[in-house]
Amino acid sequence: MIKKAVVLYSGGLDSTTCMAIARADGFEAYAMSFAYGQRHSVELEKARSYAPLIGAASHQVVQIDLRQIGGSALTSDIAVPKEGVAEDVIPITYVPARNTIFLSFALAWAEVLGAFDIFVGVNALDYSGYPDCRPEYISAFENMANLATRAGVEGTGHYTIHTPLIQLSKAEIILTGLDLGVDYALTHSCYDPTPAGVSCGLCDSCRLRLKGFAEAGIEDPVAYEQHSAR
Repeated sequence: MIKKAVVLYSGGLDSTTCMAIARADGFEAYAMSFAYGQRHSVELEKARSYAPLIGAASHQVVQIDLRQIGGSALTSDIAVPKEGVAEDVIPITYVPARNTIFLSFALAWAEVLGAFDIFVGVNALDYSGYPDCRPEYISAFENMANLATRAGVEGTGHYTIHTPLIQLSKAEIILTGLDLGVDYALTHSCYDPTPAGVSCGLCDSCRLRLKGFAEAGIEDPVAYEQHSAR
């Protein structure tokens, strides 16, 4: 029997690799993306077009408006930093409680689907210092999921949050995805692309992506307005 898994899928490099891993591990993947009031829609457009191509059995795009809360450069009119982000500082691109919100929606869909596996492409090495990307956070959410659900309480199933990228460098993530046939030309990572959807090359997400491709010894297939190593 093929097991179902909900995969949090943004259309970016990490989540696309995570989707490929779930499929390679034998799961029937149910992709979940979010239109959450982010400052651009390019990544979401990639998710819509790419999800069926990489074998998602279904793709949900959940509509929520985190601009009502704000507090992040991705959900308000705060400028996206372009000079790099200092270490040990949670940057202004952190969206308050975003992964908790996203994982809660994924857990709800998993309950309806009868799935007990959720994949999320968080990373604790080459990342921007977000608190909801850490292993201890994922462990806490998994524990909560098994306390807060019917199957968890009745003992008919155990929910597992899979984080296959969490201890990989960006270069290792890229090489893993390439081995699984991921076409990174169809992904998007930039926080602040041009109106035409071209990546800026200077935001922290672009810097991390470019650094990863450079360390992997592979040219990034997407276009950049400016090209800056981290």
